[in-house]
Amino acid sequence: MTSRPDLFSPVRLGAIELANRVVMAPLTRSRADKDDAVTDLTVEYYRQRASAGLIVTEGSPISRQGKGYAYTPGIFTDLQVERWRKVTDAVHAAGGRIVIQLWHVGRISHPDLQADGALPVAPSAVRPEGKAFTEAGFKDLVTPRALAASELPGILDDFRRATVNARRAGFDGVEIHGANGYLLDQFLKDKTNRRTDAYGGSVENRMRFPLEVVDAVVGAWDKDHVGIRISPVSPANDIDDSDPKAVFVPFVEALSARGLAYLHVIEGATGGPRDLGGWDPRDLRSVFKGAWMGNNSYDRDLAMEAVATGEADVVAFGRPFIANPDLVERLRRNAPLAEPDRATFYGGDAKGYTDYPTLGEASAA
Repeated sequence: MTSRPDLFSPVRLGAIELANRVVMAPLTRSRADKDDAVTDLTVEYYRQRASAGLIVTEGSPISRQGKGYAYTPGIFTDLQVERWRKVTDAVHAAGGRIVIQLWHVGRISHPDLQADGALPVAPSAVRPEGKAFTEAGFKDLVTPRALAASELPGILDDFRRATVNARRAGFDGVEIHGANGYLLDQFLKDKTNRRTDAYGGSVENRMRFPLEVVDAVVGAWDKDHVGIRISPVSPANDIDDSDPKAVFVPFVEALSARGLAYLHVIEGATGGPRDLGGWDPRDLRSVFKGAWMGNNSYDRDLAMEAVATGEADVVAFGRPFIANPDLVERLRRNAPLAEPDRATFYGGDAKGYTDYPTLGEASAA
């Protein structure tokens, strides 16, 4: 009789061997330097959390155009690659595995964050509600410039280059950010995609560019080192679709056919309720034939149940990893979790970043 897997059993995602099924979700912390490169503080931050079965880094812009928040570490210059190499070396030395999240924010940016004060770009010139985090503080988002079809091959090249850079930096794989109202999500959903060319209108057309990105990234590495994150029903960053099921069933079918290492799904509203009413994106579990990474408001019991029943192969935890660098051990022992200091989430120094104690350190204090 075959025993059921549990949260702490090993698993393989494509070519990546994980010691357990607890994933550190991508968490923007805005602590890069003036060159949009990680620092030694970030090396320590990820090293401390290397007991996760897999770390997915904070979103890393693939280009200056792809940047949407101040102090986010990119993966498009040699210096950035060199600095990320320190992170991967530290995580590997501690026995961990780490992939980098490739990020283009599209319209969720501001001219202050763009080269020469340019407008952010998007599928269509639809202004989002919300604020951009700039070096001068929070500013209102602006109406983006609609991308010409002739510009899209250049963005594909940026994704390819970022993937090559990720390999140079020693990552175990890459995750394409296709969620939370950023560029690829903007192409998929009809609130943000008003195009009338081959990249807009029908579901097939709206899927076209995101799938071209997937193919470009796989071509720069291979399918066994590539995952993708999606958020079918999340309203994050002022996005929506009139019929998400009609979009995401065929989209996930196309992703499944490509044999990716995993599908990372935000189940419900990002950082909010798991059940929004209407269509449940967990129904996509039967559509995607590869590994499923569940994400959104999981606690220990829900994560253990999801893995044991096969509803998820691995489970991503976000904010619990901020204040609990030894989250895997705390979950294993069913120990209390520390609460993070929200005031230190974005920007700053070691406070609220690398100074959270482990269980052993807390008991010795």
